[in-house]
Amino acid sequence: VIPPPVIHIESYTEDSISFTLKMNTNIKVSGYVVNIYWTFDTHRQEKRTLIIEGEKSLQKVANLTAHTPYEISVWARTELGDSPLSFARVVTSGTRPVSPSLKAKAINQTAVECTWTGPRNVVYGIFYATSFLELYRSPHNTSTTSHNATVIVSRDEQYLFLV
Repeated sequence: VIPPPVIHIESYTEDSISFTLKMNTNIKVSGYVVNIYWTFDTHRQEKRTLIIEGEKSLQKVANLTAHTPYEISVWARTELGDSPLSFARVVTSGTRPVSPSLKAKAINQTAVECTWTGPRNVVYGIFYATSFLELYRSPHNTSTTSHNATVIVSRDEQYLFLV
C-alpha cells in the first residue's frame, strides 16, 4: 500500500505559502502533483497546479491574496503508482483587499467596456457569463493589471460580470 504524502506548512505570509512534502515509505518517489484551491468571491473556485519532479520537497507558492483560505491537495507519483491524496488548509496573513467596484458599459452589440477601482500593481481577473450557473462553473475570463478592459461578447445576450 502506498501511503499519502505528508504536507507540512513551514510558513505563510500575506502573499505566499511555504510547505514541505515527504513520504513515510521506502517506495521511490518520481514526483508530486500539487493543487492549490481557493474561492473567488464565493462564485468561482480557482485552482493552481504544480508538477514537481523528483523528491524535492520544499515549495513556495507566491502571488497569493492576503487573508484568504487556501486548500492544498497533493499526491505522489511513485514507482508503484500514484498515492492517495493528502490535504492541508491555511489562511494567509494580513488584511484581505477590498473588493473592486465594477462598472460595465456596452460600447456596441459585441463589446463591453469594464472599469473598476482598486489597488495598483495587482492582477485583476474579469469573469463573465450569461447566467449565474455559468459564472460559477465555467465563465469566460481574462486578466489584466489595468483598471479597465474591453470584453468581446456574443450579440443578443445579457451578461453578468465579476472582477
